[in-house]
Amino acid sequence: MPLNGVIDDGFLNRYRELLDAESAAFDELEHAVEDGDREHYELDFATWKETVGRRLAFLQRHDLDNSAAPVSN
Repeated sequence: MPLNGVIDDGFLNRYRELLDAESAAFDELEHAVEDGDREHYELDFATWKETVGRRLAFLQRHDLDNSAAPVSN
């Protein structure tokens, strides 16, 4: 975690930026699906996966990634 376990404003601001970028990329992907636009779908899907990867990498750098944790139902 940042600052010896303390999540500060800088961390939260950066995480919000990453979430916003992921949300915007997903919105574009959704529009391509709704429009049946295969060409834009492929590009938008790649962009969305990239934004998810950046967010996950950020969490991993701060030891906050739990993607390996089991999912409970």
